[in-house]
Amino acid sequence: MRTGPGAGGRGMTGLYEASEVSEASGPTRATVRLRPLSMVTEGEDEVLVGDPVTGQFITIPRVGGVVIEALQRGATAAEAAAEAEEFAGQPVDVPSFVDTLRELGFLDEGQQSVPVRSAPVQGRRWLSGIRQETVRPFFGRVAWSCYAACAVFALAVFAFRPGLFPDPSADAFVVDDIGLGSLILIPLATAATAIHELGHWCAARSLGLRARFGMDRRMVFLLVFETDLTQVWTVPKRRRYGPLLAGLALDAVLLAGPLAVRLLIDTGVWTAPDLIDAVLATWIYVKLTAMLWQCMIFLRTDLYAVLVNALGCRSLWRVSTLMLRRAVRRLDAAGAAELADAHPADVRAGRWFRWVRFLGAVVTVAWAALFLAPFAREVLGWAADRLGDGPATGRFWWALLCTGVYLTPFILPAALSAREYARRLTARA
Repeated sequence: MRTGPGAGGRGMTGLYEASEVSEASGPTRATVRLRPLSMVTEGEDEVLVGDPVTGQFITIPRVGGVVIEALQRGATAAEAAAEAEEFAGQPVDVPSFVDTLRELGFLDEGQQSVPVRSAPVQGRRWLSGIRQETVRPFFGRVAWSCYAACAVFALAVFAFRPGLFPDPSADAFVVDDIGLGSLILIPLATAATAIHELGHWCAARSLGLRARFGMDRRMVFLLVFETDLTQVWTVPKRRRYGPLLAGLALDAVLLAGPLAVRLLIDTGVWTAPDLIDAVLATWIYVKLTAMLWQCMIFLRTDLYAVLVNALGCRSLWRVSTLMLRRAVRRLDAAGAAELADAHPADVRAGRWFRWVRFLGAVVTVAWAALFLAPFAREVLGWAADRLGDGPATGRFWWALLCTGVYLTPFILPAALSAREYARRLTARA
């Protein structure tokens, strides 16, 4: 999931620029046509303004919001300047401010509105589809209480019945054929991810917002499905948590349900066929792995978006990146100037979040060692045993196919990262 002001909402890392409204330089008598902009008060001194169609949002001083409100009512630039001067207690340079709005694409000058791309693969249109009234009951107080109860239930089961905690070396495979089991895991994981992203979309629709889907890359993971929730910036801060947490809420339900059934099987209440138990175990493995992934805020996951919203940050990812560069003495003059102008909330959070990002690689390795390595060890050991038979046997080609499908999502990101690094070195040279 992505959400954030700026270029299409890059996981709360989009540019969140403050437009300065300075002293007067002669406002005109002309009217200014604005696009349908949204405005939300952010703190005591700022207003979040943006175009929901393009997904571009910025913060401006409150006096800028006064100017925009006046222009939206049809006031001339001179009338807007008068209102702004009365609010600020000093002259305001409205023409300069209007030029800034024009540069941002906020003026209605007959241009075609195109959503800013925030992922390599992404839908071009914002999706509505589901009626707001249809999904609203699923994101009310009662519903959220149920989601929380499911999460607590899952934690309790893992605490008191540790034998039900997924064992990747066994639970990741629905069938005894490890190669076939590894292939079956792919559609299961894809379905789990799709359901998670649909949760974000449905929660956005419950607020009357639209979203769009896309795919991106995180570290060594090639395909990361995401939902662009940039339009949550059109609603007040406290109402953004629903869409941000909806994916994990739905995950909690889809984890607790199968876990409850496995608990009945484990306690002897129900004797289920082995295949059903295996499917449930694999689904629980997939869901739990994905939910723990979302907890890794240093990868710009769902909880990262929640963190940024709670702290009132504007561009935490960018600011923490600049702080890390400064810590290792790799910050250039342009970066230093950008850091000096950073929002205070980003600077405060960046002081500790940069080290969270720095240590994130260790946490990612631990997560992979716990949930991915045992699975990989089984698949690769199985493949090595069959590849040793040589290309004259069907076992060889079956193992080669399964191993190739399994390793592709890991080999391609490494190759892409190497190519990007080589390009950067060439550019520096």
